[in-house]
Amino acid sequence: MAQEKNIAERYSDAADIGTVKIADDVVALIAAFAAMEVEGVSGMAGGMDMDTVSKGGMKKLGKSVKVEVSKDGVEADLSIELVYGYNIPETCSKVQDRVRTAIENMTGLEAKEINIRVAGVGINE
Repeated sequence: MAQEKNIAERYSDAADIGTVKIADDVVALIAAFAAMEVEGVSGMAGGMDMDTVSKGGMKKLGKSVKVEVSKDGVEADLSIELVYGYNIPETCSKVQDRVRTAIENMTGLEAKEINIRVAGVGINE
């Protein structure tokens, strides 16, 4: 049987009916989608936008989003590209809040650290 690595495990609050396991890739995908929903974010580093990620861009996404899930919580590192003209600290703060909320609401895991790296600034046409 193949070993499962980097899988978060949560126990159900219901009457001991089993466990729920969430792969790191799923948490990374949640973080990427949440980040790209923030106004001023044009996409993830490397030119990845919502369409690219949703059409199976998980391999490329690994370069833009790194997630570590442990018993203590989730640590996420995201590399994003911003739209020219937006305030960088303010936009990054919004991204951190949005990603934290999405991870915590969708997985039930605590988001300990959300680190943002601005990889580029571009003009949306």
